[in-house]
Amino acid sequence: MQSLNLLSPAKINLRLEIFSKRPDNYHEIRTIFHKISIFDKISLEKIPGNVVQIIIDNPDIPTDNTNLAVKAANSILNYADIKPGIKIDIKKNIPSGAGLGGGSSNAAITLKGLNTLLNLNIPEQILANLAVKLGADVPFFLTDSSTAYATGIGEEIKPIETYDKLWFLVIFPGFTVSTAWAYNSINKYNLLTKRTNNNIIKNYSLDIKTVKSLLYNDFESVVNKRHAEIPKIKELLIKTGAQGAMLSGSGSSVFGIFPDKASAENASLNFKTDSNQKVFIAQSL
Repeated sequence: MQSLNLLSPAKINLRLEIFSKRPDNYHEIRTIFHKISIFDKISLEKIPGNVVQIIIDNPDIPTDNTNLAVKAANSILNYADIKPGIKIDIKKNIPSGAGLGGGSSNAAITLKGLNTLLNLNIPEQILANLAVKLGADVPFFLTDSSTAYATGIGEEIKPIETYDKLWFLVIFPGFTVSTAWAYNSINKYNLLTKRTNNNIIKNYSLDIKTVKSLLYNDFESVVNKRHAEIPKIKELLIKTGAQGAMLSGSGSSVFGIFPDKASAENASLNFKTDSNQKVFIAQSL
């Protein structure tokens, strides 16, 4: 095998609680990750030489060693102690800085893909150890689960078996939110979650009523104040038929939950008023 073509999915957070800052400067969190059908396309190819090359069709995303997919490639190659030439070609569809985990997903899919392409046979737990060093969301994208309850910094994953598929309308408002800024603001204004009771996590049918009861995001307390467009998008989603709506991750994307595809498509007609805005109709994976 000389090349491999893969899909790299986005995620939303159905719940996100942020707790105290740790000595390593990460925060303890509790979250429910949920993969949705918005994808980047990644092509991995063995090439002559001994360097990792990357091509991305979005000029705003770095193509040097700061890129998470490049970091992932170097991480697994260093672990395996090999130096093949690798070309990573990414066709971006997931907006960056949008709370949809695009960069983390690209890193995880690169790890898994190179493990297959190069016949490395590295165990899943080792891949997970490599993944968490790349970013808190990366381990989730290594799993085959569409939904998971995550604690620690997001690396302690408990898959949630789901039976129902939900439809989402995801609105990227055309600007990004810095995750570092969002965490700093949560700390500055002492808006960390104070609750100590743990949610009872079980296998959910993930019907709309259940998901609506889960929806909560600590980041909304600071992001909504700085970006007035975000609560307006949330309000419009509800007005046009969403059964629930929330900021994903630290933003800037907002998602609404709909009972079926037709409802989401109908609601989508109320958006795209701004040329920078992106509108996605997506389903649970």
